[in-house]
Amino acid sequence: QLQASGGGLVQAGGSLRLSCAASGPTFSAYGMGWFRQAPGKEREFVATISWSGGSTYYADSVKGRFTISRDNTKDTVYLQMNSLKPEDTADYYCAAGSTRRATMVSSEYDYWGQGTEVTVSS
Repeated sequence: QLQASGGGLVQAGGSLRLSCAASGPTFSAYGMGWFRQAPGKEREFVATISWSGGSTYYADSVKGRFTISRDNTKDTVYLQMNSLKPEDTADYYCAAGSTRRATMVSSEYDYWGQGTEVTVSS
């Protein structure tokens, strides 16, 4: 089970840190990802991290502004979001994949958390 938190309302240029806490004994064995879905749009990839944290990938739209990280001792993955823009407004979802690797492909994720809403005002 995945529990995402940390969303909220922030002004453009501000920062938020999303957290995704996992329950279960095998969190460290999963590759993790963040996706988002804006109103009226399809879900899109944001960032991913491998089971060890050694590999990360980002969508071009967030590269240089967002950072994904994980703490396997706390069974938690984070998404630090800086320099937020109004176009970052969306529901953000975390996901876990048993492939263990960092992947941008949503179909490779086995478990999904509920969304946490991020609203960036201009």
